Amino acid sequence: MTKPFDMALFLSGVLSGSKVTQQRHLRQAQIMQTAIQQRWQCKNPWAWQRKHLRWFLAHHLQERSGATRYYYHLTALLIMKRLGNNWLLH
Repeated sequence: MTKPFDMALFLSGVLSGSKVTQQRHLRQAQIMQTAIQQRWQCKNPWAWQRKHLRWFLAHHLQERSGATRYYYHLTALLIMKRLGNNWLLH
């Protein structure tokens, strides 16, 4: 039996700011993880590729406001920082 991936533990080293901001990033990262897992069957960020994040930001959030997409972009940057990647998402 495998344990579910702990996004809070994964991002703990790169989260900063207020408690509310940290909680928002965790909540958004978990939403990203769920969507990418359903679409691409990648269970954790270590298996993600740039195309997964670009798909999420471009297609999964296409009906959302610009502000929402901006905040998810910030969360994606935190995930990339934690992974040590310097991908361009534009």
